[in-house]
Parts: sequence; structure tokens; C-alpha cells
Amino acid sequence: MKTLYISEQGCSVSLDGETIIIKKKDCILTKAQLPLLEQILVFGNSQITTQTIKACLKKNIPIAYLSQAGYCYGKTYATTRDSRHLHRLQQQLNSADALIAAQQIVKTKLSNSRTILQRQNRRLHDDNIAVVVGKMGDIIEKIDRVKMIEQLLGFEGLGAKYYFSGLGKCISNPDFEFTTRSRRPPADPVNAMLSFGYQVLWNHLLSIIELQGLDPYYGCLHQGSDKHPALASDLIEEFRAPIVDSLVLMMINQHSIDLTDFVYRDGGCYLNLKGSKKYLKAFLARMETEISTDDGSLQAKWAAIIQQIRAYKQFIYQPLATYQPYQIR
Repeated sequence: MKTLYISEQGCSVSLDGETIIIKKKDCILTKAQLPLLEQILVFGNSQITTQTIKACLKKNIPIAYLSQAGYCYGKTYATTRDSRHLHRLQQQLNSADALIAAQQIVKTKLSNSRTILQRQNRRLHDDNIAVVVGKMGDIIEKIDRVKMIEQLLGFEGLGAKYYFSGLGKCISNPDFEFTTRSRRPPADPVNAMLSFGYQVLWNHLLSIIELQGLDPYYGCLHQGSDKHPALASDLIEEFRAPIVDSLVLMMINQHSIDLTDFVYRDGGCYLNLKGSKKYLKAFLARMETEISTDDGSLQAKWAAIIQQIRAYKQFIYQPLATYQPYQIR
């Protein structure tokens, strides 16, 4: 199953049989087979015909509408599935089981981040990175003794602070510099890529969470609200470093992206249309690469994300079987 990205501005999206056609004026940019799609992401201003939307609803293919910077305005998806029982179980999850799952998520997030630094330092041999790796290891060891979510979030924030201080030292392209993580708005090109990447990944997770019948507003780590699907924010944590951060490092260090791919506006730095196209192309290629599973078989990273969301769903049905996040080695 694939994701269809529509990032070119001013496109029209129509349907011919079971083939989705993306055109700009009279030029066909690409085609996609409806039965092979898992979701559609529309960046910026493009028009989708009612016929296409209805066909996607019938096949349970969600459509997400995003800004060019990756902010999601909303989604169109079918509501035919009755998930009330599963939603009730999520709401009834007791605090002890939720804390254990949250501990596993934070511990795995920091472990994956630490592994990325260790991999990079095999070529760099930087003592500063080695120190960061050691400090992150100390934090990871303390997580199992945490008794409250607030304390856990504190360790997560401290570990992330150490991690990003080390990540900047992994950048070898002299055109790019990264000293600290800034979000709203992103202050520089590296932060712009990280923010855009996290937003794209978060929207993928949100779509799959909804397709699996889970309530995205009930998580175990982050505080949910009417406007914040906390479960998507929970489950993205284990994937940030292995999917987004590693891709950003690769694109920068291999000079796959340059400073002309960014624009400064409204006090922040963002990928422009050319840059977002480059990132999305690289992101899609990364998600289609195969990785080894615990049983020795190969699966695409897309499948790994779906597998984790199904694992979380199983955890909701059987809380005693603790949720095990996605961990790299």
C-alpha cells in the first residue's frame, strides 16, 4: 500500500475508473491506482473532484489537507466502522498500565536517538558525541523507576536536549548549522527539515491510527484535548530518530538539499516548494526500503509503522501484555 503525495500547487485531482489522475492545466503529472493507495496527502492548494473523494471514502482511503510547510488543517475519512468498544477500552486504561506503556515509549525513543548518535560517531570519533551518548544512557537507566508521567516527561525533555546537542555535531555539510531544537517557528534550515518531517510522519501515523479503529485522542504519554490527537504524538516518538532525523542527516551530509530549498518568512525558516518536493521524494524512498524483522523476514518501513499501531491496539485489548515500541540496534 502506498501514500499519494500532491505537493505541486494548482493541481486538479480526478478519477478515471480506478485510476487517480493528477493534472496541472492540460499536463498529466502522475497517475495512481486507487486500490493500491493507503492515504492521500495534499500540500497547499490543489482541487480534488467530488467523484474522487467519494471513491476514497468507499475504499476507506483518508485524505489529509496540509499547508506547504506540513501543517495539517484536517482530514476526510470514512466513518462507517464501529469502534466504540475499542474507544471505551482506551478510556478505561488504568494509570498503572498507561505509565508502563509510556515508560517503554520514552525509553525506546531515547534509545533510538542514542543509537543514531552512536552510528554517526563510528565515523566521526567525536568525544563530545561520546559524552552525550553516555549522559543519555544514564537517563535511560532511570526511566523504569519513574512513578509519575510528569517526571517521565522531564526525563524525555532532558534526554532530547542532550540528543539534539549531539545531533548538530553529526552534520558535515558546512552550509548547515544546528545548535538547538526550535519548533514554533523553526529557526533555521535543519529545524525546518525536522519540523516538516515530523509533521509528515505524524499525519501518516494519525491516518493509520484512525484506520485501525483507535481513538487518536486517548494516549498514555501526552495529554490529549479536543484539538490534540495525543496517541499520534505518543507513537511518533519511537520513529522520530530512525525515520526523520536519520533522513535529515543523510540529505544534508550528501548535499541532496541546499540553502536555495528554504525560505524565511513570519520569523521562521521553512522548506519552499522545491525543498518540500525533495524531502517528500526522499521520505517516500526511505519508507519503501526494507528492514529486517525479529523473525528474520524483510518488510518495508510502512509495514513496521502499521505493525506497531496494531501492537498498541492489541495492548489496549490486553494491557498485561506490555506495549513494545519499535527499536533499532
